[in-house]
Amino acid sequence: MGKMKTHRGSAKRFKRTGTGKIKRFSAFRSHLTGKKSPKRIRTLRKSSLVSAGDQRRINNMIP
Repeated sequence: MGKMKTHRGSAKRFKRTGTGKIKRFSAFRSHLTGKKSPKRIRTLRKSSLVSAGDQRRINNMIP
């Protein structure tokens, strides 16, 4: 049986923390930021953790 392959799109979007949880960055920040408030853009900078339901799915993509 061959090796498991990493899903390259997921590898660029998600990082694993030291405890094994998966970290993600917020969407809606790349363009059209003129109409968004500075507070909203500032909060979108922060990273957050992937939900428990999605974590099981993403674990298979980034072994």
